[in-house]
Amino acid sequence: MPKNYIRKYLSDDDLDKIVKKIHEAESKTSGEIRLSIKTKRGYREKDHSPRKLAVAEFLNLRMNETRDKTGVLFYILFDEHKYEIIADSGINSKITDQEWNALTSNITEYFKNEKYLEGILFVIEKIGIKLTEEFPVKSGDINELPNEVSIS
Repeated sequence: MPKNYIRKYLSDDDLDKIVKKIHEAESKTSGEIRLSIKTKRGYREKDHSPRKLAVAEFLNLRMNETRDKTGVLFYILFDEHKYEIIADSGINSKITDQEWNALTSNITEYFKNEKYLEGILFVIEKIGIKLTEEFPVKSGDINELPNEVSIS
């Protein structure tokens, strides 16, 4: 069940669809995808850039500890309409920031039209496609990180 303040954006059913989309994307790649959502910054986070907050969340979720350094975090600050994609070193060596930025550029339109679920699913799908191209699933691959949405 999402925390009450997230309900204006996503329902429990929406969160289930997101988890399923992450699972589907990860079934074709050795990469790991997580979604972290915040509605607004905490008092101590006011002076930090969204990028800095996303990097801190990436580390907090231990995404930097995957075997092949193939973790990708999609981080959303809903109230500010800010989005970041943080990828580990194994991925950043093959996929440029410009490619990540192109993936998230469409989410602004989805969110302007209050199509939050559709925007998130679109980005997860596109991340999955990029990961599958560069990091196809390996023999003996395991799911190293949970697929559930992190809400804080």
